[in-house]
Order: sequence, then structure tokens, then C-alpha cells
Amino acid sequence: MIHWPSTASLLTIRKISFRSLRAYRLWFCCLTVLTLFSLSMAAQAAGIPAIELETTPEGGTRYSVTLQILALMTALGFLPAILIMMTSFTRIVVVFAILRQAIGLQQTPSNQMLIGLALFLTFFIMSPVFNQINAEALQPYLAEEMAPVDAVNTAIEPLKKFMLAQTRESDLMLFMELADKVGQIESPEDTPLTILMPAFATSELKTAFQIGFLLFIPFLIIDLVIASILMAMGMMMLSPIIISLPFKIMLFVLVDGWAMVMGSVAASFNL
Repeated sequence: MIHWPSTASLLTIRKISFRSLRAYRLWFCCLTVLTLFSLSMAAQAAGIPAIELETTPEGGTRYSVTLQILALMTALGFLPAILIMMTSFTRIVVVFAILRQAIGLQQTPSNQMLIGLALFLTFFIMSPVFNQINAEALQPYLAEEMAPVDAVNTAIEPLKKFMLAQTRESDLMLFMELADKVGQIESPEDTPLTILMPAFATSELKTAFQIGFLLFIPFLIIDLVIASILMAMGMMMLSPIIISLPFKIMLFVLVDGWAMVMGSVAASFNL
């Protein structure tokens, strides 16, 4: 015969478990506080420099190495957004995605391969801009010939010039009107990034869709021809997509499609 525990026994067990859980939490909090305290004491003993701001004799501001590292780590968090919104990456990756859909391949090449190709092509297209940033901003900053704020402002100028060369005037005017800045900006070079970045992204998407439309046409013609042939043969139950896929792949290979697409996309940028 099975003897089930009474209600009083269950309540006693529950109270004991609650007390044990509370004790474990208390011990965990104490260990965490002791660990943090030990780390802080070790950091002080090691002599880690504090965050300091110094005024230079020229009237500028000198930041400590700790603050510079903190600013650099913070900036690295925005690196993916900068790569997408301020370079040629958006146009390239959208064109590659449309090309894969036009051929009819759902997962080949994979997303990782397309993004890798887009990244390498982005570095190739943006190399003149990156070289200018390195020569005019990064190297003088590393040689302590330029303040951090001046280096950032100098580095932004080549990127702004690149984005302005790709951005349509209609897109710039749209975001200027939305920001109520019409008539307040004297020249395109004075356009703030808050207006230039969304205008540039919109222009890039428009251009990518235009290139994608041109890529779709030859593959669409193959689909129509295959569908007409199957219908004339009375094979309406057979999917024309399955039959047309090898012909589209063969056409893409025969015309050296990858070289043609990459060359056309790279040549579409105004550098």
C-alpha cells in the first residue's frame, strides 16, 4: 500500500525549499559583491589609468587612453549600421538577392556567401574612399597630429562626398522638406548626415531595384517560352519552373553572369 505524504508534510517541505532558495540567493549576492570588490581592488593595485580630460596649451582638449578606448568600443557597435547605411553594401546585396530570385534558386548561393561577396565588392568599390580617410584622418590621428574630434570630422567628409555622388536630388529634397530645412542649406556639401543618410539609402534601394528589373527580363523570357512549350505539348501538370531552371542556369553560365553582374554593379557607382 502506497503512503502519500500529508498536506502538513508538503507545506513543511515547501517552506524548507523556499528557505534554501533564499539562502542560496543570499550567498550568490554576497559572492558577487565580494568578486566585484576584489576586481576593483586589483584594478587599483595594477594602476589602471582613470578617465581624465586635460586642456592643452593650444586651448584644445586631450583625452586619456581609457576614454579613447571606451569611445572606440562604443563606435564599433555602430560599425554594422555605418557599413550598411554609408557604403555601397546596400545596393550590392539587394542586387544579388534579386538575381538569385530571378534565376529561381531559393538557397543557392546561401545568404552567407552573398553577404561575403557583397562585403568584398564593397571594400573594392570603397577603397579610394577608405584610402583617403586613412591618409587624411587616421594616420594624422595616430601620429598625434590631430585631435579626435577633428579626425572624425575629416573622416566623414570623403564619405559625405561619396554619398552625395550617388544620391538623387529628388530624394535629398524629400528629406529636406520633411526636416523643414529647405532653403537653409547653401550647398550640397553642407547637408547634415541626418538628412543625407536616409536620402542615400532611398536612392540606393531605387537603383538596386532598377538593376534587378533588368536582371529579371531574360530569365522571365525563358520562363514564358518554357511555359508556352509545355502548354502546347499538353503537359500542363508539369511545373515550368522546374524545366526552366537548368536553362536559366546554363544561360547565366554561358554569358559569364557573375563577372557581368559584378562589373555592372561596380560601374554603376559615381566615384
